[in-house]
Amino acid sequence: MLPARARRPALAALAFAAAAAAAGASSLATEPAEPRAPQRLSETGLYGPDGRLAATVERFVPQYPLWTDGARKSRFVQLPPGARIDVSDVDAWRFPTGTKVWKEFAWGERKVETRFIWKATDDGWVFATYVWNDAQTEAVLAPEAGLRNAHEIAPGKRHSIPAVDDCLACHGLAPSPVLGFSALQLSDDRDPLAPHAEPLPPGALTLRALVAQDRLRPRRPEWATTPPRIRERDPVARAALGYLSANCGGCHNDRGPLARLGLVLLHDVARDGERDAPEPARATAVGAAGRYVMPGLAPDDSRLVAPGDPGRSALLHRLGSRRPSSQMPPLGSVVADAEAVALVRAWIASLPVAHASR
Repeated sequence: MLPARARRPALAALAFAAAAAAAGASSLATEPAEPRAPQRLSETGLYGPDGRLAATVERFVPQYPLWTDGARKSRFVQLPPGARIDVSDVDAWRFPTGTKVWKEFAWGERKVETRFIWKATDDGWVFATYVWNDAQTEAVLAPEAGLRNAHEIAPGKRHSIPAVDDCLACHGLAPSPVLGFSALQLSDDRDPLAPHAEPLPPGALTLRALVAQDRLRPRRPEWATTPPRIRERDPVARAALGYLSANCGGCHNDRGPLARLGLVLLHDVARDGERDAPEPARATAVGAAGRYVMPGLAPDDSRLVAPGDPGRSALLHRLGSRRPSSQMPPLGSVVADAEAVALVRAWIASLPVAHASR
């Protein structure tokens, strides 16, 4: 469970319709009506009557995909007609009421779940997950507690459908509750070394398209000509820090409850125009001591990122661990991302050892 301070009012209207609702719990009849997710995915507006993607729904592809045990993902968004996203805070987008976002998870050709986020009221978001049937014709609302071990993804490894608190743990700590739909993630300056990068399908919604369609307020025309990117000259560093921003920055940022730790991995678009502004991950992790001490090392020898020495770098160790006591991120996967681990190891190995004096 998240601490009470992390349960922001804008995220209080979570609806993973509980099994009690399906059973017709009488107590619900006396409670004030709140927006709830439909019982079936087909009722959310993702598809039209012919089973095809609805005409008002658009596909998008973040340049740094979130790792979920090798799942193939498809992402969709529906913005209300004529409404615009408030990007006055470039690092914390505010979405218009009525916004809907879907993310579909598949292993091989089998769709397993589709997650749904809906800004149902001016100050409330509805979160839901739908589980696909064996015939792959429909997905139904998951119970509030999620579904453990719902699908085998590898021998002895199974994917679980998230619970309500799991949704809050990811979406409730980030500057914006919609992950993967941001200035950096939609940037047209795509990182060719981004782990698990997906090609842009025809008509995919990008930052340039949002500017051209006048769907941002303020308009931000500079994003069409000089799109955001990780502030690193070295390609390996750019890809490694982009991966950490997407996969770890939702929690490790300078605005949420974990800001007190001092580890900031989320890219800050607001500083892109500053000369020589360092990436937050470089500024806060390289050479810094952390609370987690690498196994077998004295506290003074362990570093979040030890320049030139992956073996003393706690960040790398936790990224590659799937032990509950050390795994990072703590939710969402049961298999370590080997490609990302190799990339981050290469980045750490390339860092000048002189930084170690920090």
